[in-house]
Amino acid sequence: MNKWIGWALALAVLALGFVQYGWRGVVLGLTVVVFWLLLQFNRAVRVMRNAGQSPVGYVESAVMLNAKLKPGMRMLDIVTLTRSLGQRLEGAADDAPGAERWRWGDAGGASVEVEMQRGRCRRWTLVREGDVA
Repeated sequence: MNKWIGWALALAVLALGFVQYGWRGVVLGLTVVVFWLLLQFNRAVRVMRNAGQSPVGYVESAVMLNAKLKPGMRMLDIVTLTRSLGQRLEGAADDAPGAERWRWGDAGGASVEVEMQRGRCRRWTLVREGDVA
């Protein structure tokens, strides 16, 4: 979700609470917003705990990861798919600000290199062991 939409929804909940119930509504709205933020934090911690139990840059099947990736996916979504933290590669394909490259490989020698732009997946490539660059 866009961060501006999230802030607008939080502000709308607080305003609606004030209009309906006064200061008690603001407290209720604030409680709802804090609960939502705690749910998001809990999800991120759970994903990172699961990823911390796997080797860095390892995925069961690079081909299946290649099939499941979509443009615009967040890094947290990719780590959820792979259940592993990616291996960071040096430099991006182009020197765009905020560009990063990550790699996940499997036991068969295939790997997926994901290029991220500002925390979102921009493009990815499947590299097999027999491929020549």
